[in-house]
Amino acid sequence: MQSDTFLHLANVSTLLVCMVLKFPQIFVLLRAKSTTGISLKSLVLELVGYVVFVTYQVYYDYPSPTYLEYPILIAQDVVLLLLILLYDGRLQDSLKYGVVFVVGWRVLTVEKWIIDFAMSLCTIISAASKFAQLQCLWRSKDAGQVSALTWALATFTCATRIYTTVATTGDVQVLVRFVVMTLLNLWVLLSVLHYGRHRHSTIKED
Repeated sequence: MQSDTFLHLANVSTLLVCMVLKFPQIFVLLRAKSTTGISLKSLVLELVGYVVFVTYQVYYDYPSPTYLEYPILIAQDVVLLLLILLYDGRLQDSLKYGVVFVVGWRVLTVEKWIIDFAMSLCTIISAASKFAQLQCLWRSKDAGQVSALTWALATFTCATRIYTTVATTGDVQVLVRFVVMTLLNLWVLLSVLHYGRHRHSTIKED
C-alpha cells in the first residue's frame, strides 16, 4: 500500500512539474528576445528523443502515467523551438522542422524493429542533446538566457522516473535512459549556475 502511494505521488509530482518545466526558459526568452547560451542543436535532439521515447511507450502499451508528461514536454519544446527560430531570424525553417518530425514519427511505427532500434539509440540521442548544450556553455563561458530553474526541474523529473520505472515496467533500456539523463541534466544545471555566477561577478567588476 505504501509503495502504491509513493508511486502515485511520484507520477503526479512528475506530471505537475512537467506541465511547467519549460515555462521558465520560455519566459526568459520572451523577456530577453535573445537566444544567447541556448543550443538549437540540443533542443532539436531533445525533441527527437522525446518523440522516440513516447512512441515506444505507446507502441508497447505501457501504463500511461509513466509517460503522460512527454506530450506536454514536446508541446513546450515546440514553442521553444519557434521562439529560438524567431529570435535568430530563421522562422521560415519551422516548416522544414515540422515536416521532418511528422514524417519521422510516422516511420517509427511502420515496423516493430524500427521502433526497437530507435529506442536503443534514444539514450544516445538524448545524451547528445545535453552534451550539445554543455558545449555551447563551454564555448561561450556564459549562461546567457539559459534557465537554471528549467534544468533543475528536468533533473527532478528524470530522478522520479527512475523510481517509477523500477516500480512498474522494469524496462532496462528506459531505466538506463533516466539514470543517464538525471546525471547529465544535473551536469548542465551545475554548469549554468557556474557560468551564471561568473557572469554576475564579471559585471560587478566592470
